[in-house]
Amino acid sequence: MERVDVAIVGGGPAGAAAAHAAAVGGADALVLEKGVPRADRDRLGPDSTDAAGILDYWVDIMGIHPDEFDDGVVQRELTRAEFRGPDEAATLTSTGIESSYDKFGYTFQRARFDDWLRERAEDAGAEYRAGVSVRGVDTGSPGGDDPRHAVELASGESVGADFLVLADGPQRTVTNKVLDEYLPADAAASDRLASRTANHIAYQEYRRVPADVYEDVNDALVFWWGVMPGETAYPWIFPNDDRVCRVGLTMPIGLDVDDFDREAYALLEPDDESIPQGGEYIRRLLEWQYGDEYDVEEDFPIVEDAGKRGGTETYPISSTRPIDSPTEAGVAVVGGAMGTTSAFHEGGDHVAVRTGAIAGELAAAGDMAPYNRRWKEAIGDEVVRNVTMADMVADYDPDDWNRIIGAADAMLAAEAGDGLLSQPYRSGWESLKLMLGYKWNKRRVGREYVGIDEREYVY
Repeated sequence: MERVDVAIVGGGPAGAAAAHAAAVGGADALVLEKGVPRADRDRLGPDSTDAAGILDYWVDIMGIHPDEFDDGVVQRELTRAEFRGPDEAATLTSTGIESSYDKFGYTFQRARFDDWLRERAEDAGAEYRAGVSVRGVDTGSPGGDDPRHAVELASGESVGADFLVLADGPQRTVTNKVLDEYLPADAAASDRLASRTANHIAYQEYRRVPADVYEDVNDALVFWWGVMPGETAYPWIFPNDDRVCRVGLTMPIGLDVDDFDREAYALLEPDDESIPQGGEYIRRLLEWQYGDEYDVEEDFPIVEDAGKRGGTETYPISSTRPIDSPTEAGVAVVGGAMGTTSAFHEGGDHVAVRTGAIAGELAAAGDMAPYNRRWKEAIGDEVVRNVTMADMVADYDPDDWNRIIGAADAMLAAEAGDGLLSQPYRSGWESLKLMLGYKWNKRRVGREYVGIDEREYVY
């Protein structure tokens, strides 16, 4: 049996960051990545999808400044985020959170970002093995000469490791099986974190847009709220280079159109018999916003040599609360597999990189026990913000979104000094309710935001 200090299942941002940190710490680290092709990648890599981008303070969470990247990773530097409701709009030019990065944020090309993280890990001494599928993990007791974990590959071979980092993304193909070994049968991870109930789905298209449209959005993230049904369901436009934008949406899985008033939502039609597919939603969005001036199919063509397949991408986004890891077993779950990709994060690459780095560092040090405390110290505030906002807007309808976006716009116009939720009394009663509701919900969420607590694991 091949033997390493730390085996990492999954080679996306979390897995590559774990490998880099482990190798820097002197550990023998091996990344096992199934590997998928992308139209814009020239070799096997992770099942990666371009996310919104990185905001200013996310740079500090991730711990990697964009100046470190190779040319072509960063696509556009951002100056703002625009939040548009059915009838109201608000523009945010500052996150209000202190950061070492002096721009609002940036968008990046995901395949190049993944390749840069891979090469950084390999340069540090880690091995990144693509085209390798993991069938499962056999975990034993520590001690003796045998490794704690035997990672079983589809080839029939096994890799022994003292520490295991699970970075297989929000679908948790391997993670759920491993966690089930440490949870009571009536609380199995495979049931609690099942993808059909625990995830949103996202869909996006790479479209080359007219010059005037690109000029309007080339330095902005644009979101529409309250125009399609479902908790944290919204479409977007994010800029890439060369007049290409990613036009996409996020929505929960399994919605029934009969549960919603079709007349209330801009992207539903009265005769819809089911929730529209992603591509239909995108067509309706572009027609709604630009159809009076442009022929959408002719003037917004899909860029077929971009993204995963034919200029389109479909991917899961974990909407569960993040989970603790069974660290006494020498196991850390990181990135999307632990639930850090939220519908408010658009992929959560910054928290994936940070949690992976923490796990790799601890594996190299020979003690995974501090992991659950360390990830909470690093990203706990960020997670609480996301869980709080998701809880607040869970039942919003289009009128609620108009109200809340209007209140936010009034607060921004009042030029409150240290962030969106400061000094709301300057901008009216709705703004005050927004601030009080957020603070109340944040206190309620508190530190009880994990989906699986470390105390639940049985060894």
